[in-house]
Amino acid sequence: MSSPSPAPGAAGRSAFLADTALIFGRYARQTLRSRLQMLFGVLMPLLYLLFFGPLLTGLPLSSAGSSWQVLVPGLLLQLALFGGSFGGFGLILEKQAGILERMRVTPVSRAALLLGRVLRDAALLLFQSVLLVLAALVMGLRAPLAGILVGFAFVAVLAVSLASLSYALAMKVRMPQEFGPVVNAVTMPAMLLSGLMLPMALAPGWLDALSHLMPLRYLVDAVRAAYTGAYASPVVLRGALVAAGFAALAMSLCTRAFRRAAA
Repeated sequence: MSSPSPAPGAAGRSAFLADTALIFGRYARQTLRSRLQMLFGVLMPLLYLLFFGPLLTGLPLSSAGSSWQVLVPGLLLQLALFGGSFGGFGLILEKQAGILERMRVTPVSRAALLLGRVLRDAALLLFQSVLLVLAALVMGLRAPLAGILVGFAFVAVLAVSLASLSYALAMKVRMPQEFGPVVNAVTMPAMLLSGLMLPMALAPGWLDALSHLMPLRYLVDAVRAAYTGAYASPVVLRGALVAAGFAALAMSLCTRAFRRAAA
């Protein structure tokens, strides 16, 4: 008696996972061949850590935790902010070279073409985040292991969200010269209004109120709370909900952009 064939839905999921792994592997190998990309992506947060961190040592930046527990979470999310937001540059170059067009005529799932890239970006930023935290521990950071792991989880989700939006934008523009100004116009206000460098509680009341319109603000507050050991606090829960909602919205917008481009 022949064995029953797999259900169509199971076969489709298996093919999708295989396609995603294939695309992830392609871009992961590409990244591993460029060690400068892996190391220089963490250079700016590391410079902040080395030259800005010692200035904050001993300052009462927060009622809970040390200055390192305030600075390092902000630097982690800054890494995800800029690393994820500029990921679309590579896609624009692939469009111009005709690589993306050739990939789209293959039987690979359109969603896998997106997800493989996004997972590569998240993996790279997690690697850079580990390097940053190790350097911070040497310089004086003291945080519970669970809090550090929670911080990595937020970095991964934010990287997926911003890389997805970056790829969606890259599908809309024609040249890198159009892409860069748009990304800068979004990332700079996000960095300044989310309290990445210093808690927004130190800001004037109007600026603190304005910062609550920035989703990144809630992720920053959540990671800082986790670094002080407050894993089950409402701040962490609120940050997790905002991060999950933002990721779902970003993935949906990017998937739609890929499908429209392929139509």
